[in-house]
Amino acid sequence: MPRLKTAAIATLVALGLAVPAIASEAPDAATQAKITEDLTAQGYEVRKIDTEDGMIEVYAVKDGKMYELYLDADLKVVRTKEES
Repeated sequence: MPRLKTAAIATLVALGLAVPAIASEAPDAATQAKITEDLTAQGYEVRKIDTEDGMIEVYAVKDGKMYELYLDADLKVVRTKEES
């Protein structure tokens, strides 16, 4: 019985460690291309695209300033944060 308990705990720990890796997976190439195209048309230079808290997070530069842009599932910017 102790072996089964140890195996169960090890499995739960492994699954718990895998979840953050899945949560921060970047959008697919086609989505990234669409985001880059749309933001470039708005004057941004896209540097990095990732996900955070269920939203797409984009690091971009515009007019010499660095921005973090958060996009929803429809690829609409819902929050902008200027980096200092």
